[in-house]
Amino acid sequence: LASSLPLPSERDHLRPRIDLIAFMVDIKSKYSLKNVEASLAHVDATFFLGKVCFLVTGVGRVNYCSVEMNAIWKLGEVYSSPVLFCELELEGIRATTAQRLVRMLQICAGHILGVSALSFGSLMRSSADD
Repeated sequence: LASSLPLPSERDHLRPRIDLIAFMVDIKSKYSLKNVEASLAHVDATFFLGKVCFLVTGVGRVNYCSVEMNAIWKLGEVYSSPVLFCELELEGIRATTAQRLVRMLQICAGHILGVSALSFGSLMRSSADD
């Protein structure tokens, strides 16, 4: 876990391969969105081919939103990456979201035969369009 990018370079030799980057945006914090937007500049362009997702938290409290939903959807569209919505305060939704992220990670790491990160990303986008 990192609060922002770029990652510090002093531990590069100890860092494992990065298979998936999940950017978390707290819908109640404009700073959260700004931090994600600033961090995106430090991600290699090849990661946006199925190895990046945006996880939007706090969606159960739309009355307290500081971030416009259009800004969130635009991130997914501009970076060709799926957007997942969750409410971390609810146990069931938190567990389901964790399972989805683990499944995405398995696909991105190449542990699921016959499914690539790129094809999975396009499936996620086409299901969101329906």
